[in-house]
Amino acid sequence: MVSKCFSFHLHPHPHRHPHPALSSNGKINIPKTLIPKQISIHHQIYSNSNQKRCHFVTQMASSSQLQFDDLDSDPTLINDDLRPTNSNQRTFSGVEMASLWVGLVVGVPSYYLAGSLVDLGMSWWQGIATVVVANIILLVPLVLTGHPGTRYGISFPVLARSSFGIRGAHIPTLLRALVGCGWYGIETWIGGEAIFLLLPKAIKESSVSQPVSWLGTSPLEFACFIIFWLAQLGIVWKGIDGIRELEKYSAPILIILTSCLLIWSYVKAGGFSHMLSLSSRLSSSEFWSLFFPSLTANISFWATLALNIPDFTRYAKSQRDQIIGQSGLPIFMGAFTFVGLAVTSSTKVIFGNVISNPIQLLGQIGGVFTKILAILGISLATITTNIAANVVAPANALVNLSPSNFTFWKGALLTALLGIAFQPWRLLQSSESFVYTWLVGYSALLGPIGSIILVDYYLIQRGNLSIKDLYSLNPGGAYYYSGGYNLAAIGALIIGILPVIPGFLQKVGILSTIPNAYTIIYNNAWFFSFFSAGILYWIISSLKGRQNNDQSRTPLLPNTP
Repeated sequence: MVSKCFSFHLHPHPHRHPHPALSSNGKINIPKTLIPKQISIHHQIYSNSNQKRCHFVTQMASSSQLQFDDLDSDPTLINDDLRPTNSNQRTFSGVEMASLWVGLVVGVPSYYLAGSLVDLGMSWWQGIATVVVANIILLVPLVLTGHPGTRYGISFPVLARSSFGIRGAHIPTLLRALVGCGWYGIETWIGGEAIFLLLPKAIKESSVSQPVSWLGTSPLEFACFIIFWLAQLGIVWKGIDGIRELEKYSAPILIILTSCLLIWSYVKAGGFSHMLSLSSRLSSSEFWSLFFPSLTANISFWATLALNIPDFTRYAKSQRDQIIGQSGLPIFMGAFTFVGLAVTSSTKVIFGNVISNPIQLLGQIGGVFTKILAILGISLATITTNIAANVVAPANALVNLSPSNFTFWKGALLTALLGIAFQPWRLLQSSESFVYTWLVGYSALLGPIGSIILVDYYLIQRGNLSIKDLYSLNPGGAYYYSGGYNLAAIGALIIGILPVIPGFLQKVGILSTIPNAYTIIYNNAWFFSFFSAGILYWIISSLKGRQNNDQSRTPLLPNTP
């Protein structure tokens, strides 16, 4: 007997063919001319009580054989930036994925975070261990979340539709975008500081360099910030291809400049023994009370990319390339943390006090040539990190919000404008405000989003997505849920965030005292929100049960090994 669900997902043939005929033995005779040579059809039969259902998985050796236009997509859910990538767009090799991470890791915030650990009392080896452990932990969700991007060629906003619903996906993508806008402002401020460092001493000591209370900084520093803000927009204009080329060629330059800084500190401090002589100022209990929030801060440092990594892995050539490229993250972070902590420790020997801010350190070093080289290095490191990590996700989120009104460029421009509104100079006033208020605070937002997406994709969907339904507002679609919102995911997200709020309100000074339990929860915000939201979502979804779908769930591109 022939199942009613029998269907083909082929590119329309230029000539009409008669329907396949049934032979005497009940098999389907398919004219050879109907099947393109490069398409293979795998037929799987499933038993379900007294009926059989056929599931055909159609794959392509060449993605040009199947056009996405063939799918019945809603125009309000798609444009060229949201469309799944085809094989011609998949150009990221493992080396290029690794270069992306080198460009992301080598930057002032990474250095500043490492230096902050010493500033807060850790020794050099305690700081390195904290960073490496955090990045090994984070590597797991990074690779797992990157998988659907490579398999289906979809970006983070489109992937979020499968778990939060077609319309509900705006909630996690806009929250991720909000954090990206804040980071864009921070990175741009750092680039502006580099420009400020180049200015003549007379200008830096003039009246325009004096802080203005309502602005929170000086007009001169703010002007440098705006100049660097404008300079970045030229690269953003070139889109993802420009970003890929920038990261590819910047990586070796950044490695050389970082090595030069390490060599300088080695020579000036008289060797590594002096450089690493700054011991821990913490007792055992003080260390552990600092370790866990520092671990959370280091995880949340790249928790942003752990969410929207499909925005990049959708361009990877294969799963192997995305996994190999990302596997270097703990190594890159560990190595750069060593440089940051070693140089920060050496400043105690060289200058008599710890200087954790690399911009201030470069000002102390002096020398015109050194300053120019340092400024170029800082600018390059800042731009490579800022554009890749903090523009792509917010821009895609805004495109997803209104594909007809937003393009990648328009989304990037709005991201840059919101980065100014965050007033990043206030976030970088101290190590504590940077680590405990900013990094730990937003980890409570990103942790539950990441866990809900992973639980949905691996435990609920079993890795199978319906590409057609991801771009459909059909109430019968797999991801329409309740009016386009998955209430189970949204509820789990809210419950995962709520217990962290009291600790955050205390950090920003709104609450004076809170129970100790909330302090512990806040110090471990990413872990608490990640596991609580994920487990809760899995329980609710398992009890509720998903609506059975007889539709074929077909990747547009071949399942990569």
